[in-house]
Amino acid sequence: MAKHAETGKNRTGIDISPMHSERMISGAKEYTGASGERVPSIAALQRQYIEEADPIGSVPVPGTLRGALKTGAQKATGKNPEVLLNKLGQRLAFERGGVRLYDSVINKCEAIEDRQAVGPVTVDELQQIRDEELEHFRLLSDCIESLGADPTAETPDADVGGVAAMGFRKVLNDPRTTLAQCLEMLLTLELADNASWELLIRLADDMGLKDTSEQFQRALEQEKEHLLTLRSWCEEMTLSAASQATEARH
Repeated sequence: MAKHAETGKNRTGIDISPMHSERMISGAKEYTGASGERVPSIAALQRQYIEEADPIGSVPVPGTLRGALKTGAQKATGKNPEVLLNKLGQRLAFERGGVRLYDSVINKCEAIEDRQAVGPVTVDELQQIRDEELEHFRLLSDCIESLGADPTAETPDADVGGVAAMGFRKVLNDPRTTLAQCLEMLLTLELADNASWELLIRLADDMGLKDTSEQFQRALEQEKEHLLTLRSWCEEMTLSAASQATEARH
């Protein structure tokens, strides 16, 4: 596994074959119109699908009497508890998936650290972040149960989040990707995670769930630490790779 990006046999750019690239551009214009234009027939078909599409799933009705009573009480005050439950389900799925993603990176880090330096990254720190993600999953599960809902139910936003995460799983589990590339993926996830916890805190506050909001705030503080750690690792590894490449040329 290469430590950083290197010049190789990459033949993907059009500059490698000017004659063929001109023919390709000409064909693209002929069949798709001018650059940047949408093909009317395709755009119309997309709009038709959008107009006819059903929603992605639904928030399940409370499965217990306690849950039904709590939901009814919230609705009586003009609140919409389904929004909070939808976002709680999304966060629950994200944290569960996050544990598995960190497991993948820990495995990669362990596999390469005997053969090459892994820079500022340590398995112990990755494991700590992974364990805290698991704690957040359990916190969210308990919170959903306390509201009388079922934490095993998949909400619409949890479904969408799961589809979006498929690309991240492919990158992190690809044996060819470097540790630095994997850390960049985790950094992207942590950026989204921080913003989502902030939103959950606001939703809990609006619902009058003070204790829940305080618990979420503690989780957010940990997520902020995760973000700072990953950002520093990514910066250090990228700058170090650039410096090594410069030294190698001299």
